[in-house]
Amino acid sequence: MTFDLLAFVVLVAIVLSFLFAAIRILREYERGVIFTLGRFTGVKGPGLILLVPFVQQLVKVDLRVVVHNVPPQDVISRDNVSVKVTAVLYFRVIDAERSIIQVENFLAATSQLAQTTLRSVLGKHELDEMLAERDRLNADIQEVLDLQTEAWGIKVTNVEIKDIDLNENMIRAIAKQAEAERLRRAKVINAEGEQQAAEKLVEAGRILAREPQSMQLRYFAALHDIAGDRTSTVVFPLPVDLIGHFAPRHDAE
Repeated sequence: MTFDLLAFVVLVAIVLSFLFAAIRILREYERGVIFTLGRFTGVKGPGLILLVPFVQQLVKVDLRVVVHNVPPQDVISRDNVSVKVTAVLYFRVIDAERSIIQVENFLAATSQLAQTTLRSVLGKHELDEMLAERDRLNADIQEVLDLQTEAWGIKVTNVEIKDIDLNENMIRAIAKQAEAERLRRAKVINAEGEQQAAEKLVEAGRILAREPQSMQLRYFAALHDIAGDRTSTVVFPLPVDLIGHFAPRHDAE
């Protein structure tokens, strides 16, 4: 009786082991790459998957988007500025077969490729472009990565540059450059204003020269402005030609 019970327990254990090895359940976002005696025989899932125990093996592949933080990379820009750049990489598997067969570890391979591509692409640009044109640089990095990972069945959906860290000396130099640029713009604007004012004065002088009476009116306006200031005494010369307009005229006999 004891022997029969032991045999029954062993039989149940064998059946359970067989079922455990034969049955796989894959979620909606998972796919199973099937190998039969070491040879690729198909991709299955999601749902219930039945395997031949000890003959077939299944390798799970997650099809969801993977968010990977690219470690800080030392980048030397085209204008010889050393910076540390960190980025975030978004990618997903679109071909489960190639992601398992064509590359040993697609996560590690994509991470290493992202690091080298980040240094390569950013090294072709100057520091000002890195700081001001991140969207374009993100698109360039994504395009290069996507082209190379296509053979692995990987789709790079997005690349985002997170931080560009500069040393203290470079931060001070950039601040001085920005201050100098603001001063230059202020001087240019002031010079343009002086030029426009001079052009208007020349134009006004030409108009007054064509109309002597307008010059007299301008003279009286200046006298009125000076008379309003009582803090000091001002001696204002009276032009002779102006007196001539008030003197009586004697017609030649």
